[in-house]
Amino acid sequence: MTIVIIAIVAAVVLILLPAAIKIVFQYEAGVVFRLGRLERTRAPGIRFIIPFIDRMRKIDTRVITMDVPSQEAITRDNVTLKVNAVVYFRVMHPEAAVVEVYDYRLATYQIAQTTLRSVLGQSELDELLAQREKINQTLQRIIDEQTEPWGIKVSVVEVKDVELPSTMQRAMAAQAEAERERRAKIIHAEGEFQASQKLAEAGAIIGKEPTTLQLRYLQTLTEIATEKTNTLVFPLPLDLLSAFLTNKRASSGER
Repeated sequence: MTIVIIAIVAAVVLILLPAAIKIVFQYEAGVVFRLGRLERTRAPGIRFIIPFIDRMRKIDTRVITMDVPSQEAITRDNVTLKVNAVVYFRVMHPEAAVVEVYDYRLATYQIAQTTLRSVLGQSELDELLAQREKINQTLQRIIDEQTEPWGIKVSVVEVKDVELPSTMQRAMAAQAEAERERRAKIIHAEGEFQASQKLAEAGAIIGKEPTTLQLRYLQTLTEIATEKTNTLVFPLPLDLLSAFLTNKRASSGER
């Protein structure tokens, strides 16, 4: 009889012991319910609960990476595109994540999808392409506000890829090419304007000092003479001959 009692007690212990001992890992939080009512949250380690009376639900408190698949949206300037994103969040209050929402992962996923389409619909294409950081901050703020009652903190939201239609890609390429041509023409015009200013300044200086014109003329002859050619053709300014003509007329009058 004693052996039977010992066997029964051993069987009961073997059944109740696994139900009474719970191991909570360092990255988890154990939310305990007693007879259906929230009792408290247990810290990591070996924890004991009352079998069949207490029930523990473990919540992962690490940062969770959630990929939001491509969402088709229409921007404010009526451009249809597909955008995907990634959301980084973690559970800050395990009790709220268990009590306030049925499945906090699925709820956060649905909120991220809806918010992504909504924000894209309020933004223009140029803003989405040039101000990506602003869009990310707007998404993070909206998703974090909506998931805060569930004990969830959304830390980062990043728009990964923007898929544009092929027609829009060609239009943007033509626009970029036209913009480059416009900049090239402006730079060329500015160069011509600066060159004309310098030439005007040089002409003013030469007009004040006629000797500089002769020096420039002789320098030009020197540059032409360096060419390997048998024939040398150069213009002869009348101002250079005026001095000789004046001297000749003076000598003829004396005679």
